[in-house]
Amino acid sequence: MNTISIITLLLAMIQVESSGNDNAIGDNGASWGCLQLQAAYVQDAAEHAKEDWVHEDAFDRITAMKITMAYMARYATEERLGRPVTAQDIARIHNGGLNGYKKQATEKYWFKVKAELLRMGAITSTTNGE
Repeated sequence: MNTISIITLLLAMIQVESSGNDNAIGDNGASWGCLQLQAAYVQDAAEHAKEDWVHEDAFDRITAMKITMAYMARYATEERLGRPVTAQDIARIHNGGLNGYKKQATEKYWFKVKAELLRMGAITSTTNGE
């Protein structure tokens, strides 16, 4: 991921997920916080990072970002994908789980994140945001 930083990408994802609301609750109560994290996602990331995060930690923006980065450290790796990881891979894995980068259903989410990156000025209309 060369064009944009992980923090910039996460900030774009926060806008898409919750419009920046750290207290957001979605998916009929299953997704919490600014990044709309589900309990299994938090548990998975905590296991990988050897942290004691719980679902309630999703309401703290910094912790939610750390949780997301730990999840990506586990699943959005060059070794696992067989190629360099892109911003699109990270967004789609966040949205669709460990194999989200392969799911057609996550393309729409990526387009929303990419539009937010454009709005933020993090990428230009001629870059792919990868």
